[in-house]
Amino acid sequence: MTQGENQDATEHVLVIGAGIAGLCAALALAPTGRQVTLVERDEPPPSGDPDDAFKDWNRRGVGHLRQSHAFLARLRSLIKAEHPGLLKALVDAGCREIGFVDMLSDALRKGYAAQPGDTDMAVLTSRRTTLELIMRRYVEHLGHVRIVSGFWVKTLLTERGPDGALRVLGVSGEDAGGPRELRADIVIDAGGRTSQVVEQLTAEGAVISEASETAGILYFTRHYRLLPGQSEPPRGKLPGTGDLGFLKFGVFPADNGCFSITLCVPEIEMEMRKAVVRPEIFDQIMNLLPGMAPWVEPSRAEPVSRVFGMGDLHSRWRDFAPDGKPAALGLFAIGDSLVRTNPLYGRGCSFAAVGAYLLRDVLNATADPAARAVAYGQAVESGLRPYYQNMLTQDRAAIRRARHALTPGYRPRLAARVLKSFFEDGVAIATRSDVALLREALRGFHMLEHPDAWLKRPGNLAKILGYWAKGKKRNAAAYPPKVGPERDEMMTALGLSPQLDIDRLAAGAA
Repeated sequence: MTQGENQDATEHVLVIGAGIAGLCAALALAPTGRQVTLVERDEPPPSGDPDDAFKDWNRRGVGHLRQSHAFLARLRSLIKAEHPGLLKALVDAGCREIGFVDMLSDALRKGYAAQPGDTDMAVLTSRRTTLELIMRRYVEHLGHVRIVSGFWVKTLLTERGPDGALRVLGVSGEDAGGPRELRADIVIDAGGRTSQVVEQLTAEGAVISEASETAGILYFTRHYRLLPGQSEPPRGKLPGTGDLGFLKFGVFPADNGCFSITLCVPEIEMEMRKAVVRPEIFDQIMNLLPGMAPWVEPSRAEPVSRVFGMGDLHSRWRDFAPDGKPAALGLFAIGDSLVRTNPLYGRGCSFAAVGAYLLRDVLNATADPAARAVAYGQAVESGLRPYYQNMLTQDRAAIRRARHALTPGYRPRLAARVLKSFFEDGVAIATRSDVALLREALRGFHMLEHPDAWLKRPGNLAKILGYWAKGKKRNAAAYPPKVGPERDEMMTALGLSPQLDIDRLAAGAA
């Protein structure tokens, strides 16, 4: 049986949510012949162009609608392979494809020789509203798909079978016409982090395992538009991303002459958190960062939005079939309803898409409800867990670094200093100096292979150790310019107290 076939093309699939996760479910399942209905509590997007969507589309269910977004190479490759017409529509709407060559520094580009697969290692970047708008319009014209807007799902319709198993039969909700029920053979929860599906199932006795922890940061994003006749600053001179420990930053080229800049602030940096949401402070920070200042020069670009903040960033992993025992039959979760990730890594949309296609393959492979639930859980564990765990490891390290920065007199142990040097003076320098190493590292980042696979290959490790052994002096040309001021310098320049959070942390520890 091929991936495009299915056990029963007459199956009706009901998807809760028509955001990117729900749309990915439709992209995966509609071509199999199943009837797919997406129910969405928000109203449809405006009928105009991407600028109208950015300005007017109200998505109460998507709190991060106007945060920076990008589709990693894994997701772009899925779209290219499964729905080339969608990729064309996105590009025609102004979405940007940033390829592997575009990611190279001037030094690496000089000796670059293209390799098979390089063209597929591209990021698709745009305003989130544009990505979702074009995806939705494409999905609306697929066969076997119907989108019902303005429908608020209240509860799942469930029953207990003779064997005691809980089965989901559909949903009960309300729209402009009043209360009504929608029944289906399969229900997919793509309702995101505010979905109430798990709470209801748990109340009915279902066992769903869940592990959650804070990502340790808050997000702040502002959008800009290039002025007529202006272009983006040249790449390769000053980095468009950086990590100062107390502040991470990045610029996201978008569609139709727009771009956004996102600042990530550790949770414990209270003074910075409170101040950065003010546009004048945000702009001051931009001018203190050498890589950002050229982007926001008044002669080049103008801000077109306020500063959008986003908090409550928790990573979360759910298992709907712990120990091989399905919590409910006929119910599957994708996207943030299943796995939440730190947006810093840009993997949320890719996780949703990969989950949707893993589900397609499971549904095509067997018609047995229990077997489907177990197989899907195993597929998600195998297909997504490595990237999730890699993210957790990095997040925990970043939280420790932020705390140490506010701890007077802190000095890391020898092992920590050696490990820090290995990554900063070995791995980072090697990938800035060797195109082949950078290619392999990015394949892991873009979910094209296991995220740690490249670092475990003996040849790659030998190269890294070679660069590390050279020392800073002989590798001097590979170090990037200073990406920004020290913490005290920036806080003082912004009129903020560098000491308040240090005192607050010390008082909490006491």
